[in-house]
Amino acid sequence: MVNVSTASGDVKGRRSTLREEQKRATRAKLVDSARELFETRGYAAVTVDDVAAAVGCSRATFYLHFPSKLEILRTISVEKMVPSALAFYQDLDRVLDTRSRAEFTAWVNRAIDWFDENKQMLPAWDEAAVLEPDFRETSREGILALPNAMTQYLASWPDARHDEARLRVELLVTQLERFFTRWALQGTIDVTREQAAEVLTDIWFPALSAPGSPG
Repeated sequence: MVNVSTASGDVKGRRSTLREEQKRATRAKLVDSARELFETRGYAAVTVDDVAAAVGCSRATFYLHFPSKLEILRTISVEKMVPSALAFYQDLDRVLDTRSRAEFTAWVNRAIDWFDENKQMLPAWDEAAVLEPDFRETSREGILALPNAMTQYLASWPDARHDEARLRVELLVTQLERFFTRWALQGTIDVTREQAAEVLTDIWFPALSAPGSPG
């Protein structure tokens, strides 16, 4: 004999699971569509209506998932860009531990690849940091997380100089971003990739060496 209450519970459970899957799918589409719009049109020009229309949903559906356009940009940053950047600087931690100039140059080339993969998002990121004071804190936290992920590098510096060690990594991040923007996006730096990687290595390989390390 079929237990009606159990069967009814199974149906409700399946419906609940389906609704949750649909919600996750809609959220993912909103994030992907917002990123594509930010990449092609910038941050300021994109509206909540634009993102909703790209997915084929209403403003009300958008607001079920995100309270604002800023929040969906923050989600793109936290869920998409920051994790890949963290992994990248954890790799730099490994590279610096090898004390190999050749390994560092190879990392610089991979850094250029990373920026190339994310280059369409960088202008929107910078635009939002100017327009949205709350996003500046998100950007700041993202940058601070990079040296903090480099545990071996920090351990190689005296405790009293950890702030300096973090600052060096932050300056590296800044110079790589500005170089890539001027070189690849604006075309105001005329140099080959190979030349750029070698000069950046000349600057940063010794600059990131801990005190007392062979540079």
